[in-house]
Amino acid sequence: MSHNIDIKYAGILLESAKKALIMLHGRGATAESILTLADHLNVAEYALLAPQATNNTWYPYSFMAPVEENEPWLSSAIDIVKQTVNKVLQSGIKSENIYFLGFSQGACLATEYTTRNAQKYGGVVAFTGGLIGKEINRNNYSGDFEQTPVFFGTSNPDFHVPVERVYASANIAREMNASVTEKVYENRGHTISEDEIKIVNSIIFK
Repeated sequence: MSHNIDIKYAGILLESAKKALIMLHGRGATAESILTLADHLNVAEYALLAPQATNNTWYPYSFMAPVEENEPWLSSAIDIVKQTVNKVLQSGIKSENIYFLGFSQGACLATEYTTRNAQKYGGVVAFTGGLIGKEINRNNYSGDFEQTPVFFGTSNPDFHVPVERVYASANIAREMNASVTEKVYENRGHTISEDEIKIVNSIIFK
């Protein structure tokens, strides 16, 4: 199965905006639902783009499953993010003014895409997610984040995302010259906290 490009838009018109935020929803959710998060972010002057996953899921199994078990869905999902980025670039917005945000499965996808294609971005927000695969294949990741601010926030424990994978993903981003902030909340549950919103508004959506 592969995904079809289906982007929901909000915020400033892409043709008029100077910055764009690509928002990636979690498993079972929708593009419209992740877009509502923008109401709590300092993104009033951004174009907002949220691609919709086919059947509301980017890949069928856990992000910690062997990569081949999640194919061809995973490669198709990564390509959907690439197509979304290309739409932003074609509008005249440069890579350093493109921002990424995802929750849960969407956070894993945002992390995976940006680390595979590391360069200077506006920022990357991973609300409960990390790099994908049973083991992290370091050979998949290349480039230089050039001090892109990257935020990882998660709960310990989290039913879906082991905190060790979040730490490992953050360390790879640091190796690739990202300016990483990570925050682990004890027994918070699988959600996004007000504290995380405050942090990303202060370090990324300034």
